Amino acid sequence: MQSRPKASVIISTYNQPQWLALVLHSYNIQTESNFELIIADDGSDDRTKAVIDAFKTYSKLNVLHVWQKDEGFQKTKILNKAIVASHSEYLIFTDGDCIAREDFVETHLKLKRPHCALSGGYFKLSETVSQSITKDVIDTQKCFDKQWLLVKGQSKTFKLNKLTKSKVKANLLNTLTPTKATFDGMNVSCFKSDILAVNGFDERMQYGGEDREVGERMMNNGIKFLQVRYSTICVHLHHQRPYKNEEAEKLNLKIRKETKKNKTTYTKFGIKT
Repeated sequence: MQSRPKASVIISTYNQPQWLALVLHSYNIQTESNFELIIADDGSDDRTKAVIDAFKTYSKLNVLHVWQKDEGFQKTKILNKAIVASHSEYLIFTDGDCIAREDFVETHLKLKRPHCALSGGYFKLSETVSQSITKDVIDTQKCFDKQWLLVKGQSKTFKLNKLTKSKVKANLLNTLTPTKATFDGMNVSCFKSDILAVNGFDERMQYGGEDREVGERMMNNGIKFLQVRYSTICVHLHHQRPYKNEEAEKLNLKIRKETKKNKTTYTKFGIKT
C-alpha cells in the first residue's frame, strides 16, 4: 500500500503548454520526491493534456489532471476541485508559469507550522530570459543563478536577492521585508484542513485578488501567515494577461471589503454549496 504523500502541489494552468512543460519538469528534480502533482486546469485545449501525458511517461510522480470546461476565467472553481482531489494533509499552491527551485517542496515542508500558512513570492523573468529557459537550464538550476540571468539580459535590481541560496540571508530578508504575508496563489502553502475550514475559494470571484480573499478568511479564522518569500524560490515566466477584467475586479474588491468588514471566516460560494 502506497503511503500518503507529504504534500500535494496544486498547479493552476490555462492554455500555456510551453510554460507548463518546463514547470512540470522542475518538479521532477525536487530534493523531496514524496509529493503528488495536481494540475488544476481551467479549460485548456488538448495541447495541455499532451504535455501532461508526455511528462507522465518519464516522471515517477503521481500526477492528477483536474480539468473543467472553458467558461471564462473560473480559477477559483478548478482550485476547489483540485483541493477535493488531493490526497495529502498539506497543500502547496503555485501557477503553471512558475518554475520551482529544486528545494521548493522540501523548504515548504520544513517551514510548515500548525495553524500557519506560508506566504512565498516569485522572481519575474524578462521576456527575453523566459525564452532562454529549457529543461537543461532547469536541470542545472541556471535559471536561479544571478550571474547567468544577468548575462542573458535580466535587469540588475534588488529583487535578484529573491534568489539567494543563503538561509541566513533569506531569514533576515523575510523578517525585514515590508511586504505583508498573504495568500498569493503562485507560491503559498497551508494545511488542507485549514482551507477546508473556510470552505475553500469563493467561486463568485474571477481574476484579481481571488486568492487573497481566501487567505483573508483564513486569517479571520485564526491562521497566521508567515513570510517565506526569500526561502521558497520560484521564477515566473513572462506572459500577457488577456483575462484582466475591470468588472470582475470591482466585484472581487466588493467581496474582499465585506470579508474584511464582517470578519468573514466561511463562504457559502465555495467547496460546499
